Amino acid sequence: MLLLESLPTVIGAAAIAPALLVLWLVIAADERPGPPVQVWLAFVLGAASISLLGLARIPFNALLAIPDNPWATQAVRAAFGVAAPEEIVKVLVIVAISTRRRAFADPMDTVVYGAAAGLGFAAYENLAYLVQHKDMWRALAALRSVLTVPFHGALGIIAGAYLAIARSGGALGAYRGHRDWARITNWALVLVAPVALHAAFDFPLLALQRIPDLGSTTRLLLGSASVLIGFSSIGFAIRLVHRLGKHHAPRTDIARERLSQLRRMWALLLIGGGAGFAGVSFLLTSLHHWYV
Repeated sequence: MLLLESLPTVIGAAAIAPALLVLWLVIAADERPGPPVQVWLAFVLGAASISLLGLARIPFNALLAIPDNPWATQAVRAAFGVAAPEEIVKVLVIVAISTRRRAFADPMDTVVYGAAAGLGFAAYENLAYLVQHKDMWRALAALRSVLTVPFHGALGIIAGAYLAIARSGGALGAYRGHRDWARITNWALVLVAPVALHAAFDFPLLALQRIPDLGSTTRLLLGSASVLIGFSSIGFAIRLVHRLGKHHAPRTDIARERLSQLRRMWALLLIGGGAGFAGVSFLLTSLHHWYV
């Protein structure tokens, strides 16, 4: 047996590395990154929030039983069985972390916390998928690192961005007209936007899995739609990051140098965190094998 195949550490590293890379890209867009403890706490709580999915699904159980219509069944399951519970637990983490922010905090801090929560969730989910499919973990890791992991991070970014816009109001150009309606809309979009995009992404995939008698053309269209929605959501999240980030772009050489130093610090923190995760996994695996 190959060494790589015998070490769960490799699978763990493959699961968490894409999430850490995307988190680094988001942090690099922030001129004044928030406290590292807050970001790591958001990442860990985002992963731990998966344990709350059972509770989050309880209010929607009555909506999931729609007989005699497979398309409606998959649409409801995508919206209320997958998207709503997952986004609710992630938004709860983002709100909980961002309420502890500093009084002078950059609105981008909330975006970073959203990305960290979403990517923590994605890393844990990614690890579960790779462990369940060890026979094809390489291909699955490559596929999920390109789309699924950044997609979860993008949904967290979108929730965090709308939360920052709703809190900051006119400072970010959110309330130029119809102030009251814009305020209500932005608060609603904190949850509605991620849920809608997540449901739209999952519906074609669930239809492909659960509806067997689909033609090849229909399958191609469904797969293409899911990929298009996933990458469009990532692009939309990038747009929101630029929208918030441009209000705090460095304007002097000293500020740019300070930003460069902060980025290097965060790169070392993320590399160190990933190495620590891999090292702990290897240690626990070795102890388990020795004990057995």
